[in-house]
Amino acid sequence: MRDANFLTENNAKHIWHPMAHPAEMKRNPPHVIMKGRGAYVTDLEGREVLDAVGGLWNVNLGYSCDPVKQAIAAQLDALPYYSGFRGTSTGPSIELAWELAQWFAPEGMTRALFTSGGSDSVETALRLARQYWKIRGQGDRTKFIALKKGYHGTHFGGASVNGNANFRRNYEPLLPGVFHIPAPYAYRNPFDETDPERLARLCVRALEDEIAFQGPDTIAAFIMEPVLGAGGVIVPPDSFLPLVREVCDRHEILLIADEVVTAFGRTGAWAGARLTGVKPDMMTIAKAVTSGYFPLGATMIGGRMAEVFEADRSSFGAIGHGYTYSGHPVGCAAGLAALAETKRLRLDENAAARGAELAAVLEDLKARHPLVGDVRCRGLMAALELVSDRDSKAPADKAVMTKVADTAYAAGAMLRVSGPNVILSPPLIVTAEEIRAIGAAIDAGLSAVA
Repeated sequence: MRDANFLTENNAKHIWHPMAHPAEMKRNPPHVIMKGRGAYVTDLEGREVLDAVGGLWNVNLGYSCDPVKQAIAAQLDALPYYSGFRGTSTGPSIELAWELAQWFAPEGMTRALFTSGGSDSVETALRLARQYWKIRGQGDRTKFIALKKGYHGTHFGGASVNGNANFRRNYEPLLPGVFHIPAPYAYRNPFDETDPERLARLCVRALEDEIAFQGPDTIAAFIMEPVLGAGGVIVPPDSFLPLVREVCDRHEILLIADEVVTAFGRTGAWAGARLTGVKPDMMTIAKAVTSGYFPLGATMIGGRMAEVFEADRSSFGAIGHGYTYSGHPVGCAAGLAALAETKRLRLDENAAARGAELAAVLEDLKARHPLVGDVRCRGLMAALELVSDRDSKAPADKAVMTKVADTAYAAGAMLRVSGPNVILSPPLIVTAEEIRAIGAAIDAGLSAVA
């Protein structure tokens, strides 16, 4: 590798970073991360900071999980790649598909179509939803309904069902036939309703109204995250997803649970849908399936859908979709090792316990800092929503958010800022002491702009 001077000189000159303005990155070059161990990363200047972002929601096992690294090395030695297209398969992909079917058996998932990541998985689910209705002889069912504030990746389909203009406007026009309803976001919603249960019912009523307006026989699927992640860790009340499932069943609309962030323990359960006992028709997964050690994802298909596809004898049942790296043997080997470690370490239990501690730390910060308007947590998914005025809920501006994050970084913790939200998603191996350290770094950031 080139020396530190070369990396510093060329930082942000030849890379366009995702979710960032190229000019801003040139003016304020990003931190160059060089090493990681446990829940910590070390930058080019040698500063070690606690990664309260967990990479990007995905490094559940931290940065030094030897079983995953060893599995990758062994598979590279045995077979570094082979296609999973028609006519060939690999041992690791067969084994991981079986493992995932066992993992998500409570949600009724029986089949996996492998992808290279979360955006791919969402795109796959949307395409399979339309294809399903063609097989069923209901080709008019092409529309999708999603939640405002929801996030579903960056492909054209995923961007279309996204519920945040920041991820849409620069790429419009997007996929036609996509409609959005209010999210059960108690802090900000068009109903001015602060009671979570009443809000859940109002949002479900909005779903019913949209279905009636569009015509139930034109809608392919409803898609949502069990806990909305990039939109600001919006935690629906437990009643919401079961109510949505009932509405979808009544109108024969497929339900897609986007579990790219929530699967594999981050919420304190092995799946976000499992928190409420709901069985979706499809689930999208990625991120923590390999703990970020290799790009891999999958669209999981429920038994009812699988039976329709596999019983079809027309051309509509053929899967005309896939990726060069679908079922990549190295990625699948990494996934098998990561899931084994995830279960062995009972990371769901640690996420629940540490998440409760993190929630308490954040509530204490809210009590002491008027800048904090709202605190939202579910397991090790958490957000502080910062405001310039609590009464009006006016969002904190970009300069404030940048100052908070920069000060916290200097104090020893990497934070993620999204709009007025400080989003936290540390590795699931995080300790109680490290939770307190994250709180202390955020405290320093908030104090710097008090």
